[in-house]
Amino acid sequence: MTDRVRPGTLTRREFVRRTAECGLAASAAGALAACARREAGGGAAAAGRLGPLEKELNVYNWSDYIAPDTVAGFEREFSVRVAYDTYESNEELLAKLQSGARGYDVVVPSSYLIPAMQATELLMPLHRDLLPNFANIEPTFIDPPWDPGNAHTVPYHWGFTGIAYRRDRVREIAASQAVWSDARWRGKMTMMDDVREVLGSMLIWRGRSPNSVDPLELREARDDAVRAKPNLRAYKSAPVKADLIAGDVWVAQLWNGDATQAMVEQPAIAFAFPREGSQIWADTLAVLTDAPHPRAAHEFLNYVLRPEVGAAIADATGYGTANRAAAARQAHPIPYPSADEMRHLEYQRDLGADTEAWDRIWTEIKSA
Repeated sequence: MTDRVRPGTLTRREFVRRTAECGLAASAAGALAACARREAGGGAAAAGRLGPLEKELNVYNWSDYIAPDTVAGFEREFSVRVAYDTYESNEELLAKLQSGARGYDVVVPSSYLIPAMQATELLMPLHRDLLPNFANIEPTFIDPPWDPGNAHTVPYHWGFTGIAYRRDRVREIAASQAVWSDARWRGKMTMMDDVREVLGSMLIWRGRSPNSVDPLELREARDDAVRAKPNLRAYKSAPVKADLIAGDVWVAQLWNGDATQAMVEQPAIAFAFPREGSQIWADTLAVLTDAPHPRAAHEFLNYVLRPEVGAAIADATGYGTANRAAAARQAHPIPYPSADEMRHLEYQRDLGADTEAWDRIWTEIKSA
């Protein structure tokens, strides 16, 4: 899809500035949602404005985040050719869009990125009447704080971050964020190539919020990350599954779904929830404002929301699905978090203008 990239005008600095100016208070978010609902209109009118079903669709999604036959099934049924690209972090997605990438229709941002994408008008208000299968969404994810009224997003998957490890190589491991400072596993550990996960885990270890913007807390977390870095083989996200399976990596910071995928191939892999707590996240399906195929994008979202399609995706990815009708079709669905579990989990939030401070710290950690 590189032929669809051209120079852009919205830099990351400008993105953060405009987000901060918007404030993203609850009232502002509510206004965004109300505006989106007004713009969405009725189903027939929406279909008319979006035009006939296009013959192409461009999807930009996380790697390993869909069932093997999802795209092919959609193409067969709707006679739409799908171009499918992948990324490894929200920052990679945002950087691609800010660099001027054009042509994508459907993207899959995490919840903390939504308010900023709304504030900078990157997301198209959804035409909900074209999404009748939205009724299948679990109530926990309806009207979320990051997207009041689900004006711009469809809940997709949820999960949390933990510790995947080879129990045949590591027999005594602490289910703790302190594991990254354990020199016994030097050169055999990885943390994710994701500032929110790395810095967030260091903050949680010290009893802080993973959304902290306090300069002293961030400096302490940076120092902890720098001290842990010599123990790491690399910063690596989803692709570390292959290293775990091969035994080249023994301990990895990883999302629960990726760990589940790895355990299917290698039963010696186990997964631990850090006793200090962790971060919970929700990923969403969204349509970009400048999507060249908006009608096909809506059809794709509605297709993914079918119970049988959603169940196949959840089974393939190993993540919890926000689609309750899909979960009901799974042999082993991931239960929704209990009230007690939620007390030890915290959603990632948009950092607004403080994103720059986190970015500087991440650069310092990576270059240390």
